[in-house]
Parts: sequence; C-alpha cells; structure tokens
Amino acid sequence: MLYYENPLRASWPEILARPVLDSRSFEMQVQQILEEVRAHGDDALFRFTAQFDRATLDRLTVTETEMAAAAGKLTDELKAAIEMAKSNINCFHVAQKQEIAVVETLPGVRCWRKSVAIERIGLYIPGGSAPLFSTILMLGVPAALAGCKEIILCTPPRPDGSVDPAILYTAGLVGIRNIFKVGGAQAIGALAFGTESIGRVDKIFGPGNAYVTLAKQLVSKEGIAIDLPAGPSELVILADASADARFVAADLLSQAEHGPDSQVILVSDSSELLSEVRNEVQVQLTVLSRKNIAEQALKNSRLILVQNLATGLELLNQYAPEHLILNCENAILLAEKVVNAGSVFIGNWSPESAGDYASGTNHTLPTYGYARAYSGVSLDSFVKKITFQELSKEGLQSLGPAIETMAAAEQLDAHKNAVSIRLAALREGVIS
Repeated sequence: MLYYENPLRASWPEILARPVLDSRSFEMQVQQILEEVRAHGDDALFRFTAQFDRATLDRLTVTETEMAAAAGKLTDELKAAIEMAKSNINCFHVAQKQEIAVVETLPGVRCWRKSVAIERIGLYIPGGSAPLFSTILMLGVPAALAGCKEIILCTPPRPDGSVDPAILYTAGLVGIRNIFKVGGAQAIGALAFGTESIGRVDKIFGPGNAYVTLAKQLVSKEGIAIDLPAGPSELVILADASADARFVAADLLSQAEHGPDSQVILVSDSSELLSEVRNEVQVQLTVLSRKNIAEQALKNSRLILVQNLATGLELLNQYAPEHLILNCENAILLAEKVVNAGSVFIGNWSPESAGDYASGTNHTLPTYGYARAYSGVSLDSFVKKITFQELSKEGLQSLGPAIETMAAAEQLDAHKNAVSIRLAALREGVIS
C-alpha cells in the first residue's frame, strides 16, 4: 500500500485516483455478444455458455428438482445464517414503505404520489469463484416487498451444468422461481432483449465483472433501466489512535479480496496506527484463500497520514467511497459530517462485512465516486413514483387564471385553451 504523509490538497485528486479500466478495448466484443443474443436468442446463449463457462446445456432453465435438492447440499448453520440475514434485510426495507399523503394545494385541488412496482425485474448474480448468494437477498427481498410481478434471475452455470446450491436455496427462500443458467454479457442481453426462454425485463440489477458492467451500460442506452453505475468495490477507513490495528487490517482485506481492481484506503491522524496496520495486513494476508487477488488490490490502495480527523473527513468526502468505516472515539459525531458515501459503518464493532451480509442495510451501492449523487439500492429502486391530481370545479376556478396567464406567457395557446374552454363552460352553466 502506498504511503502519503500530510499530502497537500492540490495532490488529493491524484492520490485518490481509482484504478482505470479502459473498456474501449473490449466494448466491441461486448456489443457483438449483445447483438448476437438479440438476433439469435437461446441459440446464442447456449453457444456463449459453452464458450465462456465451458458448460454444455440441454436447457437454460433451472428445474424444480434442482431447486428442491439445493437445500440438502447446505449445512444447517449456513441455512440459518441466510434466514437471519433475510429477516434483517426484510425488517430494514419494509420500514421504507410510505403511506400515500394527499395534499390539497388549494381548495378543490388534490395532489398525491403513489409508489407502483416495476413489473418485470431482472437480477444478475455472479457465480464462479465467489457465488454471491447474499446479493439475491439484497435484491430479491425489496423486489418482493415492492410487489414486482415477475423476477427473473440469471447466473452462470458451473462446467458440469449445475448452479451453486446456495444461490438456488436463497432464490427459493425469497420466492424466485424463474432462474436461468446464463452468465456474462450474454445474460444482460437476454434480460434486455428477451429470448425464447427468458422474458424481457424493465430494469436490471446486480453486480458483475467488467464485461457485465459494460453490457448493463450499453443496454441502458436502449431504454432498459439499470440499478446504478457500478465499478470495482472500494472501502475507506477513517481511524484514530484508539482503533485496533487488527480490526482495521481485517476490514481493509475484506474489500481487497473482492477483486484485483478493488481499492482500499486508510486515513488516520496516527502514524503509529498506520505502521501497525501495514504490518498487520501482511500477517493476515498470508492465511487468505484469495491472497493473490488481495495482493493485487493492495497495489491500488493507500495509507494516508493527515494532521487531524477534520482534514481526513474532507478527504474522504472528496473521494465519496462506496463503503466508509469510522473507527474513531467520536465516530457517531463524525458520522454527522459525512456527505458522500454509499454506506457508513460507525465504531469499533461495525465491520463492513455486517452490511455485506446481515445487518439489514443493502450492499448494492454506488462506486467510483458516484456516491456524490447516487444512493444505494432500496425499496424505492423497485418502484416508480406516479403523481396524481384531481381538480373539482371550484379547484379549476381557483387555479385556472394562473394557468392561463403562464401558458400565454410561454405562447402555448392550446395549453391556455384547455383551461379557458372549461372555465367558459362553468360560467355558462353548460356542464353541471
């Protein structure tokens, strides 16, 4: 991890630069995959699954038999953990439901807003070396709470054609039955355009590699909504001398092991802590199963000494991290000053892993600085907010003259006439 001591503000943008992936090098390949899926449907999916996942399939659909068998392949301990996580995620997200509030802006002018579920949702769940069954909870639970009519899940098969049993068990637990053995950019194409087996969806959710991320961006240009801009996982920790170096090192490595392009940053006003954490990272790194991946991520990562925590807060707000841990004595007070972050973890006993799995908050968060303007996934991500208004005769008489005046000023005669004709009818008593 690169070390910086009291860097000048002018150098912050360079120090905080994220790993850059030039997607132009494979954009043509991803676009070609999408076009093949659009043109050839299931045939293209079978072909790409054999090519990229080394799996020869006779059907794309996960069967009920496979779903039923999944539970028997998991330990009772894991099933209980998944069920606890589901309960907590449900508890946090169900509280996000809002009652309809009718506002009378003028006598006889009633306005309200209603949440209406997005009808068709597509979830992409990575498989491979890290099958992210926890993401099914993060997406499937709020989708069900929102009332989405159709939820389709795509996940890459293993070479033998099977799907990770934890993925199938978790999907069944949240009520998802339309599951397909399709991964990569081709899965995004199937969800965006539809095939003989997979229905077209209205919005696509879920993480993935650079090819999946680019595919989501490309289909979003064609009117398919996506959850949020995504990039490699990232974590910033703001810590003072009271922090435990073991805890801090473990938290840094928990994100570094996500992928070689992940980035972790430790900001502190204690040079002693920075030194202890650097040593502790090396100790803990040796026992990780994903050591090689974490080592590559650490090359993108930073240790930054600042004069005080106030300066550290300025720096992390400029970075706008996906995950932020405040491991300081006055963490709860510092949390009030955070303005740019996806999710914040407060205090010595709040590891980022809690949010990744089971505290209840959603782990689908904006990365790559998008936390300056985007929120993480929530119940609102699965609904549209439709506004309604109802005017009585009295309401139109009160509001109408202002509408006529504004429409005339904008030279939109038909807008004005839509009101004027009604007001004239009321004056003439033509309509009761």
